[in-house]
Amino acid sequence: MELRQLRYFLAVVEECHLTRAAEGLGIRPTSLSQQIIALERELGAALFVRTPAGMSPTDAARRLVPDARAAVEAAARAAKAVRGRPSPVRAAVTPGTPPWVADALWRAAGAAAPEVADLQTADQLAALQDGRLDVGVVLLPEDVGGLACVTVADAELGVVVADAHPLADWGEVSWSDLTGNALLWFPRTAAPGYHDATREAWVQGGWTPREIRCGSPRRSLFRAELAAGARDADAVVALRPAWDVRAGDGLVWLRLRSPVVPRIRHGLVWDPRDLSVAQYAGRATELLSEATPHEYAAMPRGHASAEAAVVAREGAAPREAAGGRSEPCA
Repeated sequence: MELRQLRYFLAVVEECHLTRAAEGLGIRPTSLSQQIIALERELGAALFVRTPAGMSPTDAARRLVPDARAAVEAAARAAKAVRGRPSPVRAAVTPGTPPWVADALWRAAGAAAPEVADLQTADQLAALQDGRLDVGVVLLPEDVGGLACVTVADAELGVVVADAHPLADWGEVSWSDLTGNALLWFPRTAAPGYHDATREAWVQGGWTPREIRCGSPRRSLFRAELAAGARDADAVVALRPAWDVRAGDGLVWLRLRSPVVPRIRHGLVWDPRDLSVAQYAGRATELLSEATPHEYAAMPRGHASAEAAVVAREGAAPREAAGGRSEPCA
């Protein structure tokens, strides 16, 4: 059985109600129900009596509670002892994280510089659940399980093209203007919630990309891929926020003129049961609430990316982002 299942089990025991327990954990009731059923199957015993009024623990559940609680508490103590607080905060950012968000991760750490990795959303959430990561910046919407999550950036998406692309001088475009263009995108497994929400927007807008290609998370390769697709016969576009385009990189950001404009949201995610991590996340959140990233506001050309912020802070290229380039992007 998984430690996560024991945490979920204890939450349902305390609430005696699936929906309320799911709300407290920050997950969907269906996900919680599936985990409880899986635990019951593994143990070979019913843990709850399900009624319209809620869920009552069985005798088997009551016998399990002391050991389950001890296991969860022991795991938390072990993780804290192994990490030996105060140790550098283990943080991660998803490719394309706003630079002011990445900067807040360092400022919140004070003199103890955090360890920052470049990881896709799905990989961050798995690492957070397993205790291999303290804090993450992920793409939303996403099921974050029992983790705490605060939205720290929210912006509309626009169309990014190479400056030699036929649409580069248009300023703004509609979905229909993109007809015949391929889309530079990413594998669904990297961030399923954000992937699906954005796809739904372009479908509602009436656009069908000629082809969907997996773009590289590396900015230099991303620019090269767009530049190679600037010709009419092989026109390629990407969907990005305005602040993801910087001056002099040969790219242009175009506003989407449509009732259906997708947005990109980033969330700061952490385990609220780890006091030191929760305090660090609180400092980062406070810094971000005071931030005025006007220099990153929507404009055709913009700023240094979060990747550049990582390079500037660490003096080296960020670690390779997870996510298979061989995976389908559709």
